[in-house]
Amino acid sequence: MIITVSGPHGTGKSTYAAQLADALRIRHVSAGTVFRRIAKERKISLEELGEKALEEPSIDKLVDERTVAEANKGNVVIDGQLAGWILKDRSDLRIYLTAPEDVRLERISKRDKVSIKEARAQTEQRESVQRERYLRHYGFQVEDRSIYHLILDTSLGS
Repeated sequence: MIITVSGPHGTGKSTYAAQLADALRIRHVSAGTVFRRIAKERKISLEELGEKALEEPSIDKLVDERTVAEANKGNVVIDGQLAGWILKDRSDLRIYLTAPEDVRLERISKRDKVSIKEARAQTEQRESVQRERYLRHYGFQVEDRSIYHLILDTSLGS
């Protein structure tokens, strides 16, 4: 069984995916953690890595390869903005999470230990770069929800 959990920053992808994996007693893999690890290895911020990924498709390719390798092992919940798209043809269930912007920014602020204002600026910049990157490298708009089986508003449980 392969389940993907996707959605914008701050919707609770990793939290939801971890809880789902735990309930189903299967593995959990986070593409976001892989991306953060690459940024840390290169000693640059997520924003800088996102900018570099715009010009260097090999960065996204590396994350994709690791994600697909984990999916190929089976019995996994994989969270990531592109998880649903990357595993569209081999996943059993694709879930898209959403939440109002104010809820997302509050979560990001707490997670990253920054002000709401700083969370907003970072998120707007990251999402703008990502939209362009995903369209350029993959040929789709990340906001396209047509491939998902289930769309959940995670603010309802906040």
